Amino acid sequence: MLGMTDAGGGWLDGDEERVWRSFFESQVVFWRRMARDLQHETGLSEPDFALLSALLRSPDGSLRPYELSEVTDFEKSRLHHHLTRMAGRGLITRTPCPDNARAAIITLTPEGRAAITAAFPKRAAHIRRWLLDPLSAGQRDALAEIADRLHTTLREPEKP
Repeated sequence: MLGMTDAGGGWLDGDEERVWRSFFESQVVFWRRMARDLQHETGLSEPDFALLSALLRSPDGSLRPYELSEVTDFEKSRLHHHLTRMAGRGLITRTPCPDNARAAIITLTPEGRAAITAAFPKRAAHIRRWLLDPLSAGQRDALAEIADRLHTTLREPEKP
């Protein structure tokens, strides 16, 4: 590969490139397949699933938008528009915050609770089919160890 074997320089060496491509391509295909199957079987998008899951896990089924932004990593305006669409579908409600008129509280509706509750077993089946079942027990353990290490590294403060 032209320039890609420049070890130590700005390029990945052959082994680094193989690892990167394998990781990247499997992630792209995995998430595309997960999103397609979830949408097809439940009518929920990946962001819908993430937001409804966060609301379901909250003690009273309610969170502020800034708390939900951590779930999707959406910019403020994109989150606002997505929540507006979800409210229009009856999955959530948006009410003014009692202690801050400029803030809102997002609450899971009974319809939203039913949708996310019905989606969880389907999501579990997708995870088993596309991630867990193709791997041996040892490979699953290795994948969990690798993912934990990457997660720890990525959560460390960036060094200047």
